[in-house]
Amino acid sequence: MSFLNGSSPHRNPAEDDIEAGPLSRHSSDVDDGDSSDPFDIARTKHASIDRLKRWRQAALVLNASRRFRYTLDLKKEEEKKQILRKIRAHAQAIRAAYLFKAAGGQRLEQGQGPVSGDTKPALTSTGEFPIGPEQLASISREHDTASLQQYGGVAGVSNLLKTDLEKGVNGDDADLLRRRNAFGSNNYPRKKGRSFMMFMWDACKDLTLVILMVAAAASLALGIKSEGIKEGWYDGGSIAFAVILVIVVTAISDYKQSLQFRDLNEEKRNIHLEVIRGGRRVEISIYDLVVGDVIPLNIGNQVPADGILITGHSLSIDESSMTGESKIVHKDSKDPFLMSGCKVADGSGTMLVTGVGINTEWGLLMASISEDTGEETPLQVRLNGVATFIGIVGLSVAVLVLIVLLARYFSGHTENANGTKQFVAGKTRVRDAVDGAIKIITVAVTIVVVAVPEGLPLAVTLTLAYSMRKMMADKALVRRLSACETMGSATTICSDKTGTLTMNKMTIVEVYAGGTKIDPPHQLESSPKLRSLLIEGVAQNTNGSVYVPEGGNDVEVSGSPTEKAILHWAIQVGMNFATARSESSIIHVFPFNSEKKRGGVAIQTADSDVHIHWKGAAEIVLACCTGYIDTNDQLMEMDEEKMTSFREAIENMAADSLRCVAIAYRSYEKEKVPNNEDLLAQWSLPDDELVLLAIVGIKDPCRPGVKESVQLCQKAGVKVKMVTGDNVKTAKAIAVECGILGSYADATERSVVEGKTFRALSDAEREEIADTILVMGRSSPNDKLLLVQALRRKGHVVAVTGDGTNDAPALHEADIGLAMGIQGTEVAKESSDIIILDDNFASVVKVVRWGRSVYANIQKFIQFQLTVNVAALVINVVAAVSSGEVPLNAVQLLWVNLIMDTLGALALATEPPTDHLMDRSPVGRREPLITNIMWRNLLIQAIYQVSVLLVLNFRGISILGLEHEQTEHATKEKNTLIFNAFVICQIFNEFNARKPDEFNIFKGVTKNYLFMGIIAFTVVLQVIIVEFLGKFTTTTRLNWKQWLISVAIGFIGWPLAVVGKLIPVPATPINNVFPKFRRTSKKKEPETSQ
Repeated sequence: MSFLNGSSPHRNPAEDDIEAGPLSRHSSDVDDGDSSDPFDIARTKHASIDRLKRWRQAALVLNASRRFRYTLDLKKEEEKKQILRKIRAHAQAIRAAYLFKAAGGQRLEQGQGPVSGDTKPALTSTGEFPIGPEQLASISREHDTASLQQYGGVAGVSNLLKTDLEKGVNGDDADLLRRRNAFGSNNYPRKKGRSFMMFMWDACKDLTLVILMVAAAASLALGIKSEGIKEGWYDGGSIAFAVILVIVVTAISDYKQSLQFRDLNEEKRNIHLEVIRGGRRVEISIYDLVVGDVIPLNIGNQVPADGILITGHSLSIDESSMTGESKIVHKDSKDPFLMSGCKVADGSGTMLVTGVGINTEWGLLMASISEDTGEETPLQVRLNGVATFIGIVGLSVAVLVLIVLLARYFSGHTENANGTKQFVAGKTRVRDAVDGAIKIITVAVTIVVVAVPEGLPLAVTLTLAYSMRKMMADKALVRRLSACETMGSATTICSDKTGTLTMNKMTIVEVYAGGTKIDPPHQLESSPKLRSLLIEGVAQNTNGSVYVPEGGNDVEVSGSPTEKAILHWAIQVGMNFATARSESSIIHVFPFNSEKKRGGVAIQTADSDVHIHWKGAAEIVLACCTGYIDTNDQLMEMDEEKMTSFREAIENMAADSLRCVAIAYRSYEKEKVPNNEDLLAQWSLPDDELVLLAIVGIKDPCRPGVKESVQLCQKAGVKVKMVTGDNVKTAKAIAVECGILGSYADATERSVVEGKTFRALSDAEREEIADTILVMGRSSPNDKLLLVQALRRKGHVVAVTGDGTNDAPALHEADIGLAMGIQGTEVAKESSDIIILDDNFASVVKVVRWGRSVYANIQKFIQFQLTVNVAALVINVVAAVSSGEVPLNAVQLLWVNLIMDTLGALALATEPPTDHLMDRSPVGRREPLITNIMWRNLLIQAIYQVSVLLVLNFRGISILGLEHEQTEHATKEKNTLIFNAFVICQIFNEFNARKPDEFNIFKGVTKNYLFMGIIAFTVVLQVIIVEFLGKFTTTTRLNWKQWLISVAIGFIGWPLAVVGKLIPVPATPINNVFPKFRRTSKKKEPETSQ
């Protein structure tokens, strides 16, 4: 029974389940489930290939190409890995040959012959540019530093490409078009998607449909031979037509799904990045990149094209995507080549684009492999288990019906409507006997078609495709299918503060400078030295930029929200960004680090003095200060009293939910600065004996509606935890404002912790406290990872938001990784499962609703399909065993299968989410798919349908007053009424399935146009089938009274459903009611390691 519920019959009791109890487990236990059941994979995110192979081999499948279309293609995946290995080996061989050549050149230089490459390479003109794409590609692919130097280095190449290294390309349409024509666009040829005819061919591969087509052909041949072409083609032709209709409708549904997935995949690839064009930073699509563009690079960015480094500060690149080796490579003037597809691991810099699209190694690689976006989801795997169980039952029933009907037929117990025996040994012609046997086999095979719910696992793909498309409108881009449904099981959301709970629109509202509070915050005219040092530090120690258009109006500031706030403030203080940067030169940069919470820069002024500027978390930078500059521009010692006053100022600002940033500097002896590039790259900037210049308080207001979103999560049984790098007091104030903390009184030691305190605990202590933590301040990305691991070991299903490169491990470890679309780095996005396009917590809550909707829609479809399954099987089996005739023939059953399978899935699996979903607790990932409520609903409807239709089958002729008509016509009319009533019952029951646990089944129905359209289509086609296609379906026209009887039988299903919902059901799942069976299965299990 538990197998039917989509979970293992060899599982631990519910109290040991990951959602049902507080049992602590290791990650592997939580992920893998019980290995004895191939269909019990709770988490497919990192499932092994062997686990994926096991469930596929265990599944009962009639059409493998269709069933496994949207799962990971294991064969293609292996082929893809082999191609990647070949391309990487080829690239490494080219570089090895170049290094060998370079080494030979050095020997020649030492006096053993003429120097190789002594002459400047010949230029091949490409229209308006003196250098061609082949030469540029050759330099980049071979990492040919010698050729680069002969062209004049990066400056020489930029001249050949007509690019200004400071301002970038001109950027007008004519210039961009010239560059695309000369060097190509940043795209690569992709393999064409599958055509509609390929989907038709896949639908034809269904084993049962193939058997039916063979039977139809045989029936057609026998019919034409015995009755002539005019009358003899109906039996075989009608089956063939019904099969073709099933194939066409199936193919249309599958083709539409594939188009939706194709559009979503295109959206995933469309990365947006900043480039410098005409001296200003502009955001463009990766596809709009051209050769000659100048691109700023920061931690977490993807290198979008092949290029050469212009300037770099501690720039390190992760080239594992290209080389296959997880080695971080430092980039400088000695190794300035950057490969498309690699990630910035550390530091910052700017690059000149020299190759795009197919002219890059990444483009060649991507063009060589076919992207397989398929993946199985836990629900899909479980539904395959359900479908396999139902299929085995259905197959057994079909075999039983086949044996009974054949036995009755050949033993002479099957009679015609006029009472004559259909088969008499020695008298019946062989042709008639074969025709009779074919009809029996056709019925049995059609029962298999109805009984094996081939469309059940595919309904997951259908609802996910629909949900993913709709989620785009709700600002969520799904990267992994499984995440969409797993979000419905989320019990905890670990959210960032900045930009997710807050608006990410930062302004400086409070400033302490010169040892005192400045009001207004930009009033620093009385302290020229302090003002000058602040402007110098802000202008140079930043990843942002300021663009002043001609005329000087509407200054454009770019960078992170914090950088933009500080730059805006500095402009108000009197900073001219371009002038301030030109008055000093950068020696070395220590990029902002989320572990150290600060970033620094060493500069050389026009007077050749060396200044080191630091900026970062206020209390951390303040702790490094030994002095400060007062309002009279005098350097003062930082005594204990002054240190305390500054700390109080920080605490007061933090209590007002302000983010506090300190700006400090120190002078440094020029002689101590490394003068060698290699030593400079390793130089650790001094951060002691700093002089405090200012502490700024940055206001970042909470997002409108975030409090309501948090409360909605809490009502839905989802805990929201804030994990932030900000000061604990700032975090606490924002948490109260957002509703994560009810009040300041709720901020206890166990609910509000600091990152360093949490990481100092043991694993067991972290697990103990993880549930109670609501706010974690001053946390590092590793603290976030530790929290996720502790929560998952406690049995929680964890969703985590992240935007930085260092968030990648936590996003990867979490059940659902949510990356921020605006502030998120490419590294974070690639490690995530869903991208929140507007960085808004309200969108995270919408994803939870959609996740629950996926699960709820699948359950609606299961309830509807199983009702049809049970009713159709019981009616045909009872009739076959008792009378040797079945009331529902092959064509009728194929039509029922179409309503139940493809059309039913379209109608019910595409229901939009409702607020009612958030009134429930999270769905346990191993909770039975068929709940007690569903069992109650489907059994009531199935028993009612079976009872009424069997009464009609055995007593229908007398009930309908058909005794005086010819027996054959009366039987045909009775069977037509049974078929008509059965189909109409399913139409009425489709409404019941919409709301399994609500009384108002019509709520929101008029807004679901697809549902209404399918109901209308089914009704119209049913009328046409009964009234006009009788020869094909072996039906006869019904009068208006018989239509009313059919509708009345179907309508009774509505009040019956209302009465049924008043019947209470036990809270314990039905599969847990069999303790003996579960005890036996438990004995077979190995002990779970604790």
